[in-house]
Amino acid sequence: MKVTVNRKAHFNAAHRLYNPNWDDAKNKEVYGKCSNPHYHGHNYELIVSVRGEIDPETGFVMNLDVLRRIIEVEVEDYLDHKNLNIEVEEFKTLNPTAENIVIVIWNKIKAKLDQGLDLKVTLYETPRNFVEYSGD
Repeated sequence: MKVTVNRKAHFNAAHRLYNPNWDDAKNKEVYGKCSNPHYHGHNYELIVSVRGEIDPETGFVMNLDVLRRIIEVEVEDYLDHKNLNIEVEEFKTLNPTAENIVIVIWNKIKAKLDQGLDLKVTLYETPRNFVEYSGD
């Protein structure tokens, strides 16, 4: 029997959405205010969902304190209060859209989980705009 456990977290970060192959007019047309050359910020909310079999010895799918520490190191310490375009290695060459951010987060967390566990990450860029990634 598989069960999903969830952990919420958050981080604050700035970014600029733009394609370096386009001029400022094209970037503004596609990304609007999000292409501001002086950047803009979000208060990101995160839900990390881990699905797996319940361990008969512990009664856990995963120890949530272990998951908390993984999120703290791999997401919060890595992304919080950063300018994603400038300070985060992946986004020096990858446009830091919510879609790309959620994949980076998923990859960092998945690398720290036991192989038998499924992972889904839901990232809220605003209360109304969010993305999900499950490794597909």
